[in-house]
Amino acid sequence: MISEIDIYEIGINFVKNNLGFRSWYYFRTGWSTYFAFILAALNTLTVTYYLAVEKIPVLDVIFPSFGHYIVTFVAIGIPVLIITGYIHFKRTQARKAEVDIGAETNPYLVRQITNTELLLKINMKLMSMMITLQNGKKLSDSEMEEIQKMSKEIQDYVDTRNFAKEKDLDYFKEIGSTKIR
Repeated sequence: MISEIDIYEIGINFVKNNLGFRSWYYFRTGWSTYFAFILAALNTLTVTYYLAVEKIPVLDVIFPSFGHYIVTFVAIGIPVLIITGYIHFKRTQARKAEVDIGAETNPYLVRQITNTELLLKINMKLMSMMITLQNGKKLSDSEMEEIQKMSKEIQDYVDTRNFAKEKDLDYFKEIGSTKIR
């Protein structure tokens, strides 16, 4: 029996029927990440050298050949691009915006985070119960009520969510806006 919680099983059936789309995705990734990057770099170097550097006498003295231009450009350009990438990931809000958009548009990621939060909540309660029981004490009526309430809340949540609704995203936003207790 397959449930909505079992993403892996749903994925297997979906993948079998979508080999063309998966291939298209891999093609686009290979093209945009690797092939287009290399062609764009070569194009930029070629165009800037032959249309700008070669036509300006001062620059022609600094870069007597296309090879000199490439070596200089790579020696300066790679560190500058690495620093730019570092700033993008570590020093600006741009990466946070990308991650936020990814979470808003990817139900699998949101489901994984939501499930993890629910598991942490359950595990914390179980550890508290185990410590109480290990110390030779019985669980109080209020603790039992809290456990039953938590169990019902989680069951209701699991029963009403699916990928078409935004219940996981709402829960995700809720846990993001509350402080850790």
